Amino acid sequence: MARTTTLHPVRPIAALLLCAGLLTGAAHAQTVVAPAAPAATTAPEAATAPAATAPSQVRKANIVIVGTGGTIAGAGASAINTAAYQSAVVPVDKIIASVPEISKVANVKGEQIFQIGSESFNNERLLKLGKRVSELLKQPDVDGVVITHGTDTIEETAYFLNLTLKSDKPVVVVGSMRPGTALGADGALNLYDAVLVASSPESKGKGTLVVLNDEIHTGRDVTKSNTFKTETFRSPFGPLGYVVEGRTLYYRLPARPHTTATEWDIDRIDRLPEVAIVYAYGNANPGSVDAAVRNGAKAIVYAGTGNGSVGEYMVEPLKAARAKGVQIVRASRTGSGVVIRNGEQPDDKYDWVVVDDQLPQKARILTALALTKTNDTRELQKILWKY
Repeated sequence: MARTTTLHPVRPIAALLLCAGLLTGAAHAQTVVAPAAPAATTAPEAATAPAATAPSQVRKANIVIVGTGGTIAGAGASAINTAAYQSAVVPVDKIIASVPEISKVANVKGEQIFQIGSESFNNERLLKLGKRVSELLKQPDVDGVVITHGTDTIEETAYFLNLTLKSDKPVVVVGSMRPGTALGADGALNLYDAVLVASSPESKGKGTLVVLNDEIHTGRDVTKSNTFKTETFRSPFGPLGYVVEGRTLYYRLPARPHTTATEWDIDRIDRLPEVAIVYAYGNANPGSVDAAVRNGAKAIVYAGTGNGSVGEYMVEPLKAARAKGVQIVRASRTGSGVVIRNGEQPDDKYDWVVVDDQLPQKARILTALALTKTNDTRELQKILWKY
């Protein structure tokens, strides 16, 4: 009698080895070839399962996964290396192959645009990524895009895409806090959840989303809050929803304009103005403001203490920079809260502007985009309050 072999999905430890390049052959084949359904089964659940839920009867979404590197593409020397590892070494196709369950929820294909740690993102790479995602979203056979990304600057990229993409198709940015080789690696489930969210009709029209640790965040609000913990990503008003047992659950909607409702179109932006961030601290060196001006900054986001406070020894350098045409944007280093105009400083008198609740790194993104439209202080202030 011929022996029957049942193909099983790659188990978590095998998936980790696969990411490290240690599994090939048959194990790898399981990730790209779905096993045929058996002709008959005696399992009780098979007899009672409703026919409408059969995968063959449900159209699966077409999702493109764009790889940029990061920890989700990382590998460590040992399974206990959860924070010490080399990022951006595993190609996106191999990452996809390590999560065969994805094929049950969507038709996916991978595309590698960068292989870098996200701390190496700059304006040029940000624009290149945005333009490529825009191209993909215009294709009728693409239902959504997932971007694998390092967590260090994932919030900046997500906010930029949230403001510049002109499509209501889902775009989900995903990463991980641990490399795929680590015990307790979070990348595989994060990627599965991201594809699930991008495939869900409920995700349409909600702007660019960030999915990690079973949570769905809006790209506007989310920020990294811890150096190594998997629950590092937080939004001041909470996540939009959760991913639970293969279900996408939303509980609130983004309130600020995004994607199709903004005045920026990624396809029409070829460069971003230089915007510097100057960080406040006790005994800060006023020369940091002068250095930003010399290096061509068109605006300075001043990450002040408290409610965007400016030390007395920093006021004159900032006023001098404004006199040279450099916009001054008061923000806060505290991590949350609204900066009050004419509160800590006489902004009207100095012709400065303030953020709403944007963190300094997000204020840099918004200010750069705003400067592609206007250099008028009053208009700039309206933009910072609006988005």
